[in-house]
Amino acid sequence: MKLLSKISALLLASTLVLSGCASTGDKASDKSNDEAILAKKYEDYQASAKDTTVTIYGWGGSDLTNNWIDHYLADKVKKEYGITLKRTGMNIDEILNNLQNSVQAGEEKGNIDIIWINGENFYTAMNNNLLFGPFVDKLPNMEKYVDVNSDEVKYDFGFETKGYESPFGKAQVVMVYNSDVLGPIKSADDLMKAAKANPGKITYPAPPDFTGSAFVRNIIYEKVGYDKIKGLDPKNVEAVRTAIKPALDYLKELKPYLWKEGKTYPAESTQLDNMFADGTVIFDVSYNPNFASNMVENGTFPKSTKTSVFDKGTIGNTHFLAIAKNAPNKEGAMVVINEILNFDSQLEKYKPEVWGDLPVIDNSKLSEDQKKEIAGVKIGSATLPQAELLKKRQPELPSALVPVIEKIWAEEIPNK
Repeated sequence: MKLLSKISALLLASTLVLSGCASTGDKASDKSNDEAILAKKYEDYQASAKDTTVTIYGWGGSDLTNNWIDHYLADKVKKEYGITLKRTGMNIDEILNNLQNSVQAGEEKGNIDIIWINGENFYTAMNNNLLFGPFVDKLPNMEKYVDVNSDEVKYDFGFETKGYESPFGKAQVVMVYNSDVLGPIKSADDLMKAAKANPGKITYPAPPDFTGSAFVRNIIYEKVGYDKIKGLDPKNVEAVRTAIKPALDYLKELKPYLWKEGKTYPAESTQLDNMFADGTVIFDVSYNPNFASNMVENGTFPKSTKTSVFDKGTIGNTHFLAIAKNAPNKEGAMVVINEILNFDSQLEKYKPEVWGDLPVIDNSKLSEDQKKEIAGVKIGSATLPQAELLKKRQPELPSALVPVIEKIWAEEIPNK
């Protein structure tokens, strides 16, 4: 998912001054209704959800992801619970603006039930009081399959989830390369050597593209270190700029060897994917470790495509599901989210030919047969084993630092 743009974040923040649209009585009523829902048992949610409709809003840029939701998940909840699941593909900034307007207009029931969300977007939604909860402790499969004490569940880009988000899947940055031309890219220095040896054939998406922003943060981890960055005050932009200077210097040195000499960058990761597919570049970046294999399988990427991670590690994060504050079907939403956490659902979307999304389930909570099923999923020709990915998994920075780094990159790299 794409991070909320800085402009959209500012627009959302600015609308807070209008929060007086709803009366104190309305807010008290909303709180009372939510408390009544959260006081119920899960079996009550299932009964209430029967023969209802649940909407799910989120990024719709992947056919594989859309098919899993529209067919596997929708068919399952229809058969087992009588729920009609309707997906709307929409960028997260549009979703949150839509929700913000609906909540501020005092609409008791909006049009959004479930939101696919994480990172800066969750931080913004919580600060704007746009979400329902805490609800995750009401989901039986949360306790049954998920390590609820894991930092990757308790925190989202360093921001405490507080039970307002349920984990959906995991992602981790991988470097994608054409092995006919390049060797594995296992460090920023490897990438520099590759760029100098193949001028014009390497680039990366421009932040604030979600993947491009993660690429820049990975370079910062390489050249500065996560531990030296994580505690910085995002309000002190110049202190952040000084701290990440070694990474900025690296990106400036890299720039003239990039596609179009770094005078322009792909605006989105999908543009870079297309450039890799047609041979314009020999390097790509992805947040989905199975993405490259899927693209090889469908004939879009060359068979020589491989992936690697930096020896010092690459950023991994969890994407989540939240429920809108004025969701029309909160009980149905909880039933759907609980089903997403089911072993069978997590296993199905882990299959590379289905989606390739890394599971959020804790292997220690699985039966021996379930462990064998997970281990038996055949990974693609360009996919690294999950054990190797997990060994090289780095945490995300606090969400408030992300737009600061994007701002500094925009000031320091494209036009200099």
